[in-house]
Amino acid sequence: MPNDIAAPADERRVAAWIGRALTIHGRIVSQEHLTIDGQVDGTIEVGDHSLMIGAGATVKADLTARTISVSGSVTGNLTASERVVLQPTASVDGDITTPRLMMAEGAVVKGKVDSRGGR
Repeated sequence: MPNDIAAPADERRVAAWIGRALTIHGRIVSQEHLTIDGQVDGTIEVGDHSLMIGAGATVKADLTARTISVSGSVTGNLTASERVVLQPTASVDGDITTPRLMMAEGAVVKGKVDSRGGR
């Protein structure tokens, strides 16, 4: 039998999504881009992928990703290997470690920012 059968459409998606109706308690590890519009309490690790926290999201977790974009509320530390982007509606209560930080007017950060090693 040939092994070149195409994967179903849902197997080929390029991002995972946690919708507004979901509340998750625990550790999330993703091997693809992740968007969170719901509530998460725990830790979130997406490695060399991007993580987006939507405007209605409430996250109480430490975040680790290549890029992190925040539009909602995050309580926890953010660690990004490439950049962190804080949209005007972003609220972060925790420390941010990243080579590059882009922060829009209106975004709020309560914590330390370490952006050493920027490219």
